[in-house]
Amino acid sequence: MLKLKDKYKKEVIPAMREKFGYKNDLAVPKIKKVVVNCGFGRMITGKTSKEREKIQEYIFNILALITGQRPQYREAKKSISSFKLKKKMPIGARVTLRGQRMYDFLEKLIWLVFPRTRDFKGISTKQFDKEGNLTVGFKEYTPFPEVTSEKEKGIFGLEVTVVTTAKNREEGIELLRLMGFPIQEG
Repeated sequence: MLKLKDKYKKEVIPAMREKFGYKNDLAVPKIKKVVVNCGFGRMITGKTSKEREKIQEYIFNILALITGQRPQYREAKKSISSFKLKKKMPIGARVTLRGQRMYDFLEKLIWLVFPRTRDFKGISTKQFDKEGNLTVGFKEYTPFPEVTSEKEKGIFGLEVTVVTTAKNREEGIELLRLMGFPIQEG
C-alpha cells in the first residue's frame, strides 16, 4: 500500500489532471492542513477552578496523544452570564497539522479510525463546504488507536476539518475520494 503523499503524487495528480483538465501539476488541488478541534465549554461550566483545570488537562492530553502535537486553548470571546461563561475563559482546544504529521494523521484516520467507528457507512457529500473542505465530527474519541477505552473517565466529541486548495466542492470531493477517503456515492 502506498503512503498517502506518494499516492497523491503518483495516482491522484494524473487522475485529477485528466478529469478536470489542469495544464500543470501545481494547479491540481492538494490538502493544505488538517484542524482537529474540541469544545469543552459545557463540561466545565458550573465547576470549581480545580475541577475545570482537571477536565481541561485531561482533554488537552488526549488531543496531544491523538494528533502527536500540543493543542492550543481557544478562549471565550465575550462573557455570557446565562451560560456561566467569562471572557478569556478556555472553552476549547485546537490542533493544526501540516506537512508530514498531517499525512500521518490522515493515514491513521482513513485506514484505522473510520473502519473502527461505530455505525460508519461512509462520509456524506453534505459534509463538504462550497470550497471543497471536509468536516467530520466524532461523538466520541474512542475509535482512535492511541486511546484505550477501558481506563477513560470522560468521553468527549471532536471535529476534524480537512482543508484543501480546491476551488469548488466537486474538486474537493474528487480529490479526497482519490486519496482514499470513504465517501458515499451520490
